Amino acid sequence: MAGKRKENEAGSSNDLRADVLRVLGVLKVVTADQIQRLSLPHLTYRHTLKPTPAKRKEARTASHRAALNDLRRHGLVVDGGRTRGGEETRLLTKDGLAAAAIELDREMEEMGGMPKSAGRFGASHAMTVNEMVLALIRPKPNLDKVMREPAEAVAAARAAVDAPDGIGTLASYATEVALPVKGTWKNPAIGSVRADLVLTAPQAGVPLLFIEVDNCTEEAALVAAKFDKYLRFFLRKEKDTDGSERPLWRTRWSAPAPEEYERVHPPVLLVFHEAGQRSAKRQMVKVANLTRHQWQGAWHEEGGHHSYDRRIPIVATTLQELREHGPAGPAFWRFGRDHRQPLLDAIGNPRRDAYLARRRQAAREEERRRGEQAAAEREARRPVCADCGQKFTDDRWEAIGYSCGWGERESHPHLCENCQARAVAAEARAEADERERQEQERLHQEAEEQAAAQKAGGWLSRFRS
Repeated sequence: MAGKRKENEAGSSNDLRADVLRVLGVLKVVTADQIQRLSLPHLTYRHTLKPTPAKRKEARTASHRAALNDLRRHGLVVDGGRTRGGEETRLLTKDGLAAAAIELDREMEEMGGMPKSAGRFGASHAMTVNEMVLALIRPKPNLDKVMREPAEAVAAARAAVDAPDGIGTLASYATEVALPVKGTWKNPAIGSVRADLVLTAPQAGVPLLFIEVDNCTEEAALVAAKFDKYLRFFLRKEKDTDGSERPLWRTRWSAPAPEEYERVHPPVLLVFHEAGQRSAKRQMVKVANLTRHQWQGAWHEEGGHHSYDRRIPIVATTLQELREHGPAGPAFWRFGRDHRQPLLDAIGNPRRDAYLARRRQAAREEERRRGEQAAAEREARRPVCADCGQKFTDDRWEAIGYSCGWGERESHPHLCENCQARAVAAEARAEADERERQEQERLHQEAEEQAAAQKAGGWLSRFRS
């Protein structure tokens, strides 16, 4: 026990250290508070009787701060400075990133890079990314672990559990992912873009979503310029392992195949946070205007929807709205639309989906109608037994169809199976009777010939004597 204590002087458990590595492996720069809210959300509703918010935060983050300190002693974590609010941030070392890859079951190439200016200037951008992940995942506490807390804390925890689900888990996200317009995934060429976040949660209806975060510190033109790089990346093609050429992004991520020849690029979500001097809403409008040629669809009169062939679905929201409504609420503005929607509707094309569903239903109805018509026409051609008047069965109809020169010839193609069996039996009896009659005639004739021969023999004997 003493040896283990010396190895992990802060006394953290293996599970807690694994939690820290997983969160740092995805988010790269975090505070103990963010680690706790992501990995053990029930602690948010503990220690509510502490006198001040600072004391409550200190109590609920104590375990993860201990784990961070132990990982720092092992050389896996380093201090990353402080946020503007005075909270300590931590980063992974190179060895820490490798350890996190093991915990996340990812290859090193999938871990992404470190954020720019990580550990400097309060890491404001990284903190916004982390808060956005929390708002998207909406971790739910374990009610069994808060039942002994005051009623207000239990009610707050139950409200969090009853709220609409978020999207994905921590493992569904990756940060600082290079999107090479040239070069390789590992060594992208100059001019490539790095996605702040990539979300893959097909089980939640989001097979692939790229996410960009803006603290309202950059000019709208700089934000819009990223989409030129995104488009170059989406248009880049490479040969896959089967030798076929396909978009480079499809060699790494899975997504539904293009439908009805509409090749829509993966969606991009813009999340604005008013940490800077600019207005988030004005930023949205400016970026939308500057990127219109990349997202604007063409009206499809017949279907009553827009077609976004070779376009990028761009969706925008603010961190405040995302926290308030979550991904299932009306917090997302799809550029080109006049209202806000839940995330799944915003990145999708519900009107087109409804039109295609109607087309598929109509096609099924037409196929059914044609099938019924063909069945009726076939039924009208079905042969009828010349004896009993019953319609032929399918097997009988098929059998008489093979009587035209090959296969076993049917003896009575105008009769059904039962009538044919009776006819064949009757013919067999008639043939047997005929053979019997002929046999009787033969025997009678032989008897007459024998009698005549005997009579002739007697007359000859008398004549000789």
